[in-house]
Amino acid sequence: MNQGRALEQWIKNFTEESLRKNLDRRSFLQGATRIAGLSLGLAIAQSVGSLKVDAAPSFSDYPFTLGVASGDPLSDGVVLWTRLAPEPFNGGGMPPSDVKVKWELAKDEHFRHIVQHGTEIASSHLGHTVHVEVSGLKPESIYYYRFKCGNEISPVGRTKTLPKAGSNVSSLKFAFASCQQFEHGYYTAYKHMAKEDLDVVFHLGDYIYEYGPDEYVAPNGNVRTHIGPEVTTLQDYRNRYAQYRSDRNLKAAHSAFPWIVTWDDHEVENNYANVIPEKGQPVEQFIKRRAAAYQAYYEHMPLRKSTMVGGNIQLYRSFQYGNLANFFVLDTRQYRDDQANGDGSSPQTPESLDPKRTLMGAEQEKWLFNNLEHSKTVWNVLAQQIFFAQRNYGTQAAPKFSMDAWDGYPAARQRLLDFAKTRDIDNLIVLSGDVHANWAANLLTNFDDPNSKIIGAEFVGTSITSGGDGSDKRADTNKILGLNPHIKFFNDFRGYVRCRVTKEKWQADYRVVPYVSSPGADITTRASFVYEKDQNGLKAVSKATVPHGVLQSNEVEEDRYRAHAQAHKKQLEKKRGKVLN
Repeated sequence: MNQGRALEQWIKNFTEESLRKNLDRRSFLQGATRIAGLSLGLAIAQSVGSLKVDAAPSFSDYPFTLGVASGDPLSDGVVLWTRLAPEPFNGGGMPPSDVKVKWELAKDEHFRHIVQHGTEIASSHLGHTVHVEVSGLKPESIYYYRFKCGNEISPVGRTKTLPKAGSNVSSLKFAFASCQQFEHGYYTAYKHMAKEDLDVVFHLGDYIYEYGPDEYVAPNGNVRTHIGPEVTTLQDYRNRYAQYRSDRNLKAAHSAFPWIVTWDDHEVENNYANVIPEKGQPVEQFIKRRAAAYQAYYEHMPLRKSTMVGGNIQLYRSFQYGNLANFFVLDTRQYRDDQANGDGSSPQTPESLDPKRTLMGAEQEKWLFNNLEHSKTVWNVLAQQIFFAQRNYGTQAAPKFSMDAWDGYPAARQRLLDFAKTRDIDNLIVLSGDVHANWAANLLTNFDDPNSKIIGAEFVGTSITSGGDGSDKRADTNKILGLNPHIKFFNDFRGYVRCRVTKEKWQADYRVVPYVSSPGADITTRASFVYEKDQNGLKAVSKATVPHGVLQSNEVEEDRYRAHAQAHKKQLEKKRGKVLN
C-alpha cells in the first residue's frame, strides 16, 4: 500500500472507530494527532532498503540547486544535508528510483585533509533529500563538507561542532532569525548574516509561508511571487521549500554555519493548533495536510532521524554549549490546546485563564522543568517561537492580548515562572520570533507587579522579510511601551539578532536593514542590550539610527492579523470561484 492510500485508510478507520465509541473532543484530537504522524513514519520506513538504487545517475540539470546545510551540532557530530533537485520547482525532477550520494568531510575547504567520507541514499520517498549523521568528530572544531553524485559536485559547506558538555567555555556568538515570507522581500539580512563570525544559527519558525500568490500582502506590496497556489499536498510543500531554498542569500547562511531549527505555524497553516486548523477545515483534510507539511519540513531541514518519535517529529530537544549555556528548543505549536476566545485580540477570559490549558503539552513541560532543575550551566535558554512576556496592546481599561502567544496560555506561562522563582533561577533567556518586530523585555515572576523579581530577559527577533520594509517605530509603539513597563525596546525593521554571551553578561545586538523591497541594503546594529543577572534588568549599551529607513509608520499591532484575515478572504474567493466554474 502506498503512503497516500495508507494514510487515507488510517483516517477512515479512525473516524469510524471514533463514531462508534462516541469519543469526546479531547480524545478524538489525541487520536488524530497519532494518525497525523504515521505518514512520515511510513515514508522513513519506505526509504530504508529500497530495491532499486541508482549509483550513477544522469541529471537533466545541476542537481544541487538548493545548496547544502548542516545542523543539530553536538560535541562529536553534526547532520549534513542536501537535496537532489535538478528541476526544483517541479517536484525536484528526479526519477522514482533511489540514488547513492557520496559525502566528504575535511579540515580544510580545499579537501586536502579529509577526515571522513561515506555514501548515503537519497530516497525517492523523502524527496531525494540526504541526511548524513556524522559522528566521531572533535569538539568545538570547524569542518568543511560537500556531496558528490554522478559527475556532479555540490557547493562546499562549513560547519562547527559544539564544545564538550561541562567543559570550560568563556564565550559564544550566535544569531537567531525567523519569519521569511518570500513574497514580502529580499533575503538581504541572510547575506549579512553569512559574513558574521558565529558558532551557530537558530531558526525559530515560519521558514516558509503557505499562502498562494499575492494572498498575504505586505503593507508596501509584494516584490516576489510564490510559485503555485496555497500549499496543501506533499508536492506543494516540496515545491515551496524549493523556492525558498533557491534564494542565494539563504543558501549562503545555511552553508556558513550549523543551524538548529524549530517550526511555528506557517510551515503548515497560519495559527493552527495541534490537529485543529485555523479556519474550519475538516479535521480529516487537515490531518493529511499536516502530515504532508511535517514530512516536507523533515525532508528540508538538517534534522536527525532520532527526532522521529512514533511517527511524529519531536522538535523539542536540548543542546549544551560547554558549561556556558543550555539551549532548550521548544515546540509550542504541535501539542497546544486550541486558541481561546476565537483566536483573536482579546482581554483575558475564563476560557483563556483555564489552569488546565497547555501550550507545550504535559510531556514537553515535564521535560523542560526537569532539565531546568538539573542544569548547571551559567545560562538557561529557551529557543522558541512566540512572544513570552505579557504584552497588552489595547488600553489599561480595555486590554488586548494575542491569544496565539503565551498571553493566550497565561496559566502555562505562570507555571514556568513559578518554577523558576522557587528554584531561584535568575539566568533564564527566552528567544522568540513570530511577531515580525524587535522587542526586548525583562522577565518578571509576576508581570502584574513591576517590582517583582527579575528572573531573566526575553529577546524577540524581527522577521527576515515578513511585513515588508518596516520602520523604526509604529503608530502604537509609545502606547504599548507605556502599558508594559517590563518591555524596554521596540523596532520594526527587518533583520536578525546576534547574541554575544560570556559568563558575566548576555548581549543582544539587533541587526537590521532599512528595506527589503529591493536588494542591496546595508546592515546596522540598531541597538544592543545587556542582561547581567544583577536584578537591574536590561540595560541599553548602544543605539544607532538606520540610514535610509522610515522613522515612523502608520501601522499598528493588529494590522498583521488583518493582513492574514484578508489572505483567508482571498483564498475563500478562489475556492468559491472554482466551485462556480
